[in-house]
Amino acid sequence: MNDNEMTVQREDGPTSGRYVIRLSPHAEAEMTFTRGADGLMTINHTGVPPEFEGRGIAARLVNKAIEDARHEHFKIHPVCSYVVAQFRRHPEWADLKA
Repeated sequence: MNDNEMTVQREDGPTSGRYVIRLSPHAEAEMTFTRGADGLMTINHTGVPPEFEGRGIAARLVNKAIEDARHEHFKIHPVCSYVVAQFRRHPEWADLKA
């Protein structure tokens, strides 16, 4: 799978959802979140199948959430340890952190 095939899709439910990349017919990477009444996005889990690790897939999921937060004007509360670490690495995201 090349980078052009790694499209991030957001699936929204009434109070929760996920960002997902379908990696193969039987594998996908996802980052799950919940939404508060105020629009706050709490990211609680990021998972990439072991055979796809080390390719920047989780970072791609987080970057899409950051892009959406900027475009749709909401804040992110990172609970997932990976996303917490990404916020530490990217001080330019501080304005989006709840």
